[in-house]
Amino acid sequence: MLGRIILIALQIVVAWFAAPQILRYIPVSGDVAVMVQSIAFGVLVWVVGLVGSQALKDVSQPSSTTLAWSMIGGAIGGALVIAKVPGMISTATNVSIVPMFVPLALAIVGYAIRR
Repeated sequence: MLGRIILIALQIVVAWFAAPQILRYIPVSGDVAVMVQSIAFGVLVWVVGLVGSQALKDVSQPSSTTLAWSMIGGAIGGALVIAKVPGMISTATNVSIVPMFVPLALAIVGYAIRR
């Protein structure tokens, strides 16, 4: 259980800081950039899971199906960001939500579903 918590923390940190650095080399803008970053979150979450499964105890190795689910989760989160859903939730509840955290969170949920 502790290994999974450490892995999730590593996935959040690495994907949050590495995705913008990778996207500097991909010339896209607008809604396409949001979707590309969302898919990059999914891939980075899977890669960190792959490396983390080798280093952490009691963490199983992810499969290619896990990669697909992680990317699907990130893509759904990207679609929600494009549809401005986090902004609507922030307005309704007076809680500040960083929009690009939604695809990252859903990529991690997708990873956890098919681990």
